[in-house]
Order: sequence, then structure tokens, then C-alpha cells
Amino acid sequence: MSILVGYVPTKVGEAAVRAAISEAKLRNEELLIVNSVREGALVDKSVASAEDIERIKASTVDAGITARVLESVHRDDLAEEILDLAEKHDVSLIVIGLRQRSQVGKFIMGSHAQRILLQAEHPVLAVKADQV
Repeated sequence: MSILVGYVPTKVGEAAVRAAISEAKLRNEELLIVNSVREGALVDKSVASAEDIERIKASTVDAGITARVLESVHRDDLAEEILDLAEKHDVSLIVIGLRQRSQVGKFIMGSHAQRILLQAEHPVLAVKADQV
């Protein structure tokens, strides 16, 4: 079995990866790191750099777990991409980061995290960024 974590290079993404590494170590499972790129986007701030990925991989080595990076491209629906990858790899846990949004922001844009929490066939661990 394995654990899937959605990663973006933000405080929230870093918190999700830390939690996912802890869970993978606890469960003695492989970690699948997903950083999905929006198809056709010329600039996408959620794309991790090679340095970000190497740093995360080094953290998994330090923790004594194996990890793979799943490179994927999504069209308009990141939540669907995460759910599809979780099904494809039959994961034991999905780890996602949560960020605070206003009520208006939730209404207008929806929430990928909310959709993952409600529609996932697998357990989901939702993590907030550290309040430092």
C-alpha cells in the first residue's frame, strides 16, 4: 500500500508533506507525491521546482521511507485528478493541505479540498499550515 500526498510549494503544501512522511513512516508504506500541472498554463505558481522535489525526496530518505513523484497534468479539475490517482494506485490514505478561505471565495471558486474530502473512496487526512 501507499500514501498519496498532494503537494504545492506553499506553507500548506509543506505541512501536508510533513504529515504524509510521518504517516508513511508510521505505516511503513511508500509515499506518492503528486504535483499536478494545469494543462496549457504558461505560469502556474503551484508547480514545484526541481529543488523543491529534491528537498522533499531527501526528507523521505532521512525518514527511512521510499517515495515516488507522480507527475501529472490536469485540465480544470485538480480534485478529480487527485481522486483518480488515489484510485489508480489503491492508496491507503490521501493527505491534503487546507488553507483558510473566505465564504465568498468558497462560493465563487469551490474547494478542491472539500470535494476530495467528500468524494474520496479512501481515508483523507486534511492538514493546516503551522500557525507560527
